[in-house]
Amino acid sequence: MNGAIGFLQRAFLFGRGRPVAIIILLWMTMLCVLSELRPDPSLEEVSGSITRPFSTARQFLFDSYQKYHPREPLSQPVTIVAVDETSLARLGQWPWPRNKLAELIDAIDFYQPAAIGFDMYMPEADQTSPDKVAENLPPGTSPELLAQLEMLPSHEERLAQSLASVPSVLGAAGFDFATYTSRAGLLTAPVSVSGGDALPYLRRFEAVLASLPVLQSAARGQAILSVDLEFGVVRRIPLVVAIGDEVVSGLAMEMLRIATGSTAVEVEVAHYGIESVSVADLRVPTQPGGEIWLHYARSEATAQRYVSAIDVLEGRVDPDQLGGKLVMLGLTGSGLHDMRTTALRELV
Repeated sequence: MNGAIGFLQRAFLFGRGRPVAIIILLWMTMLCVLSELRPDPSLEEVSGSITRPFSTARQFLFDSYQKYHPREPLSQPVTIVAVDETSLARLGQWPWPRNKLAELIDAIDFYQPAAIGFDMYMPEADQTSPDKVAENLPPGTSPELLAQLEMLPSHEERLAQSLASVPSVLGAAGFDFATYTSRAGLLTAPVSVSGGDALPYLRRFEAVLASLPVLQSAARGQAILSVDLEFGVVRRIPLVVAIGDEVVSGLAMEMLRIATGSTAVEVEVAHYGIESVSVADLRVPTQPGGEIWLHYARSEATAQRYVSAIDVLEGRVDPDQLGGKLVMLGLTGSGLHDMRTTALRELV
């Protein structure tokens, strides 16, 4: 023991401690860099236990910057049509029948938005559709009534007509494992990749939970909605991800692609990872994994971007809130479980 203590004393006194300080500095720098890299899945647990203190400290500093310097919105290119408490009180529980959702899309389209994105997915058939209602009627029901119900178009067909008539983008959720309702791929526009192979750097999902094929075929775009939480907080979002071996756009870039009439989202790869993601004349530099850090504005500064779905259906909105905007249809009502915590510790 005394020998070990003597060795440490000599090591720290050698060169006035500068060599040891340099070694410690290099070691800490290496751990800090490793904490930002996406580790091999087999090493993720070991790597995380070593680098977690650096990740935690960096996230704490990031959140502190956000609180003291939140983003100040200078424009409002996005409007959120919210399925809120008022809409649920008027129209009933969620999910609404898909023909009612089609009416909402038609009402939004009246104001000619640049694109409509759906922060939701619809993997199962609507049980209120006429054909499904016919299947659930009790024995002895009039054959004529059954035949009339089965002749009516399904609610999916009605919704598909509305999706096809507007610049629409459907959302989907990435899964790390296959489920009964998930699929191996997604019907999407191709993503253009240049400079190398993007797949090794992207967040990869093995399967995807998407809307029904009839709805996917009708929409003009498909995109991934999934984000990874860091200690329960959303601090960054992916602009592109991988579903299996397919590069797929996130909702933001896909909506911009549809709004600008571009043929593809463009991904530029460098030797260290993803360098940028582009649509039309907009080029967004990214982290090596294809994601961007979010600079949040406070909720009160963005409250005007929310419009109640019932107000849209009943024609009580300012046309400037929807005309030419990127419109997102999302869920904000209590109990709908679509709220996320921001770096400002606000639920949005």
